[in-house]
Amino acid sequence: MPLFGGQHIPKPGEHKMVIPEGSWIKCKKCGHTLYTDRLADNTNVCWNCNFYFPLTAQARIKMLTDEGSFQEIDANISSVDVLGFKDSKQYSDRITESKTKSRLNDAVVCGKATLDQRPFMLGVMDFRFMGASMGSVVGEKITRLFEMALKKKLPAVMVTASGGARMQEGILSLMQMAKTCGAAQRLAAAGLPYIAILTDPTYGGVTASFATVADVILAEPGAMIGFAGPRVIQETTKARLPEGFQTAEFLLQKGLIDRIVERKNLRKELSILLDFLQKQ
Repeated sequence: MPLFGGQHIPKPGEHKMVIPEGSWIKCKKCGHTLYTDRLADNTNVCWNCNFYFPLTAQARIKMLTDEGSFQEIDANISSVDVLGFKDSKQYSDRITESKTKSRLNDAVVCGKATLDQRPFMLGVMDFRFMGASMGSVVGEKITRLFEMALKKKLPAVMVTASGGARMQEGILSLMQMAKTCGAAQRLAAAGLPYIAILTDPTYGGVTASFATVADVILAEPGAMIGFAGPRVIQETTKARLPEGFQTAEFLLQKGLIDRIVERKNLRKELSILLDFLQKQ
């Protein structure tokens, strides 16, 4: 079989094998070539090195709810460029680009659902929309989620993935930290459970607010969780950071999170928690 540059040169009349686009993907951690259908069946976790690929909000919702039970709320709320902010490009253009890329109106999807017939309110952040940064719309939708949970006397669940506050909205973005925490506190005062599931990455104002005030805080293996990134902290403090700094495993040892749960077990774990906490 003649080879040139490592590739087979087809003979006249010989058919070249065509692999459909998107059939394979390379693992970002180990470089292993993965068959996308098998990867999806493995909950988007590399079977060679256990690297966790990000999931879309839709995939998360499908994983954590009964089929057809999710009813989205506040789907049409969309961010606006109230400050006329421009960095390398106009904020309004970034919003438009993110809507096209993610097919979402903003970085969080909220709604009511059931899991094993147990009703609850669910919010899922999607990193494809401007790094799931928390602006006014994200804060408003999460606050409304908590308020509806309070009104309907249901548990609330948030799945986080975020780079932090949305700098293009300035102080308006930072105000969402207090706003969401206030709504979460009203849930706690009413004795209603709030569960947070932290995924990679969860940073900035999201970590410093609603993500870490839940009654139960779960995290996926290897998830990076913190306020500022390790590089920024190391440059600021001029100190060598401990091994595994800001990983879910490190934070479990320090008591910030309650449990690390593999993605394949998240559905069952959440069902058990909803059943247990609703009986208290």
